[in-house]
Amino acid sequence: MGITQHTFAQASRCEAVSIPARRTHKEGGRSPLEVHMYKLNAVSLAVAATIAAASFPALAQEQQDQSQLERVVVTGSAIKRLDAESSVPVTTFKMSDIRQQGLTTVEQILSTLTASQSSLGTSQAVGSSTGGASFADLRGIGANKTLVLLNGRRIANNAFDGSAPDLNMIPLAAIERIEVLRDGASSLYGTDAIGGVINFITRSDYQGGTVTLGFDSPQHAGGKTRNANAGFGYGDLDKQGFNLFGFVDLQKQDPIGGTQRDYNTRFVGGKSGSTLPANYYQDGSTIYNPAAPTCASGIFLVPNADQTSCTMSTSRYVDYVPESQRASAMLKGSFKLNNDHTFGAEYFITRSEVKTRIAPVPYGFLVQNRLRPDGSANPFYPTNPALSSTYDGDGYAGQTMTDGGATIQPGYITLKWRDAPNGPRGDKNTNTQQRLVLSLDGTLAGWDYSAGLSYNQNKVTEDLISGYSDGNKITEGILTGIINPFGDQDAAGTAYLQGANALGRLMIGKGRTTNLDAHASRELGDWLGAGRAAALALGAEFRQEKFTQDAQDAYAQTVVASTGIDPNIYSSGKRDVYAVYGELNVPLLKTLDVTAAIRYDKYNDFGSTTNPKFSFRFQPSKEVLIRGSYSTGFRAPSLYDLHAAPTYTNSSTVNDPLLCANGGTTINLCDAQFMVRNGGNDQLKPEKSKSASLGFQFAPLNDLSFGVDFWWLRVKNLIGVIGDASLFDPNNLDKFGQFYHRNSQGRLSVDGSQCPGTDCGYVDVRQLNLGGNNTNGFDLNANYRLRFAGAGNIVLGLNSTYVTKYEYQDLQDGPWNQNVGVYSGAGPVFRWQHTMSAVWSYDKFTVGLTGHYKSGYIDVTPTNHVGSYTTADLYASWRPIKSASLTLGVRNIADRDPPLTFQTQVFQAGYDPRYTDPTGRTFYVRGSYDF
Repeated sequence: MGITQHTFAQASRCEAVSIPARRTHKEGGRSPLEVHMYKLNAVSLAVAATIAAASFPALAQEQQDQSQLERVVVTGSAIKRLDAESSVPVTTFKMSDIRQQGLTTVEQILSTLTASQSSLGTSQAVGSSTGGASFADLRGIGANKTLVLLNGRRIANNAFDGSAPDLNMIPLAAIERIEVLRDGASSLYGTDAIGGVINFITRSDYQGGTVTLGFDSPQHAGGKTRNANAGFGYGDLDKQGFNLFGFVDLQKQDPIGGTQRDYNTRFVGGKSGSTLPANYYQDGSTIYNPAAPTCASGIFLVPNADQTSCTMSTSRYVDYVPESQRASAMLKGSFKLNNDHTFGAEYFITRSEVKTRIAPVPYGFLVQNRLRPDGSANPFYPTNPALSSTYDGDGYAGQTMTDGGATIQPGYITLKWRDAPNGPRGDKNTNTQQRLVLSLDGTLAGWDYSAGLSYNQNKVTEDLISGYSDGNKITEGILTGIINPFGDQDAAGTAYLQGANALGRLMIGKGRTTNLDAHASRELGDWLGAGRAAALALGAEFRQEKFTQDAQDAYAQTVVASTGIDPNIYSSGKRDVYAVYGELNVPLLKTLDVTAAIRYDKYNDFGSTTNPKFSFRFQPSKEVLIRGSYSTGFRAPSLYDLHAAPTYTNSSTVNDPLLCANGGTTINLCDAQFMVRNGGNDQLKPEKSKSASLGFQFAPLNDLSFGVDFWWLRVKNLIGVIGDASLFDPNNLDKFGQFYHRNSQGRLSVDGSQCPGTDCGYVDVRQLNLGGNNTNGFDLNANYRLRFAGAGNIVLGLNSTYVTKYEYQDLQDGPWNQNVGVYSGAGPVFRWQHTMSAVWSYDKFTVGLTGHYKSGYIDVTPTNHVGSYTTADLYASWRPIKSASLTLGVRNIADRDPPLTFQTQVFQAGYDPRYTDPTGRTFYVRGSYDF
């Protein structure tokens, strides 16, 4: 995709077109079409097959009278109604069934959603500053345009990335189901809901206890996962007037290191001129390396065309999957004040720890003297006859470089060295999320109401735990001949490097959201004689957001050369938002409903906005249903978009579009990772959108259904950063030249030795209003049940997304770039994604097979076509008694490798972790017991 939605480098198993129900007097209030969909759903959800009408009640309620059914609010509507009356296109994941698939994280579950173009997961935390977070991205327009809710209320955004909540923070053990609204919803929820809404809904009125243990073991090295969760609830809300329950969830995953898979050997990624042994030069006309021309004796080196220097491939150091562990706990209580009013309290806390590893610290500008300070020869100075003992072409002689006081002598050389002796850089990101909610729900004067006060906090800390050093000491050690930049260290060099280690806390980020909300709904009577009542919902909301990012200045100054973090930064932001909204549903005929919703938001820093939505549902016969919608949306720039602290990081491996294109020296100007400046931009304008959908569902037989939804989405003033593929394209120099800030030598810096600083050469990639984004396509589903007398049922399911158009602009009023089936900007857009499932169930046994498919695309290097990606999962579940179950399964049973790509957008090389899984064939076992 052409737009990168995060500042830092970095198939639904039960997806359905929902069947909005029409209340009748048949089968407990459902039409024949609805009853058919509902019965299929009860079976196929057990294997994550696609079923229309995914939000219908449980099978045991099918024959209940309507007066016994509970009125609920469904994601995408503010009107409280019977389940069977839902008219919104919601995909529902039932957690009791999803666990059979061996999916134990939200990231894994949502990565199967075909409406999502990418999985912005934990692997992308390697080498970035997202705090180890994972994000959702519906329709591929950016995670910051997918709204994430917990029990219908917002949670705080990730404090480092700032664009969206971290999915890893959701207390998964307490979740009963996940509802995904695949339609714009700014008219009800406000900002961030342009692409859709994901609502995590916890269990309610839970009684008894449960324990679950699980273990995942990949066939290949690394990546083992252990998980355990337990819960207990007490009290019957209806009979005793209260219910209390709590859950705890623990998970730990081993890393998959850069040498534990061979994908990164298919493509030399992360190329850098800072090497071991070091590259060196005097006047820059020729660059030398002792390992040249073969470059076989160094660490992960590859030869350069000049035959005198080498380049290092850093991707072998980069974790495919980082080490992680997570612990979460949730407590929830409900207390009946009387028959009409219920008080609720809810608290959860999640602590996630992600450890990442990338290549050792590069130093792109070090100077080495011929003599040590005592006048003796520097034993590590190269014996190269091409070197001049009196060279001072740069005018550095006599200058003092460090606090140690050593001066540069004539005859010096300049080095580009990689601190491999201190090992890979290791970061630990600790993310703590908390939320407290106090609520009051009930009925008052004929209105169903709900009101709540919530406080949300996300705190992220970044600690440097290995591989980082005091840049001043490294500079001094190279200059004075203590450190050997060309080979193994002697005892003095080893001791010096150990003494130069500098580990500690680098950054703290904190995001806080306080929310006060209230809404109420009621029926208004049968206005037009349609046989069903119109309904109205009204609501109001106040929200206050705060965020801070703070570098630990003393320590940050010590490691500034290897982190790019300005030690003096302290960024903060605050905003208040007031909103009112309403929704009206009117049955015009027995077969036709129309719904209108509108929301007004007022920001203290961005003015106000009003956004409507109109939808209809038409069911001319029991077999056919047609529905459609049109809405506008908006997204205000987040506090992070506006105020994020300036930092300097490396680009992906690219060429300097000016100097490399004009024959520059490879090691300095080509196949390099240049410094880029990230950060907020207080001049941003809000994003605005328009969206529409038209759906058709057909159920000609009791056991057969299929449907299609057309969706259309337009966004303008899109906020993001320009992808490296576009930014560093020589053909775009005129368009993007304004973002290049070269140093005094007319070059871009390649490491943090100059950045931040007065002579830093960098490309400015702060957040911008880039232009527009247009996309449209089709969501399709089909389901068929085969019945076998005395041998159970087989349910077949297909659901898919076909993208007909995806185009974007790099800049306002710029040309439109086509992205479907082509790697453009920051990545590709898949034309076709689907999930197919087949599940047999009988008595105490269930066996399921699920296949996932992503179509191929033209790579960032157009001569390479990235092949399609197909994987299949198999599982078998046995429930010997009602309270116990055992599941065995295999994910990726064919051990399919990710297809080769030459992308350099993320640190992993040879494949793309945003769309594929490097783990390979994985065996898992799950056991649970209820009491």
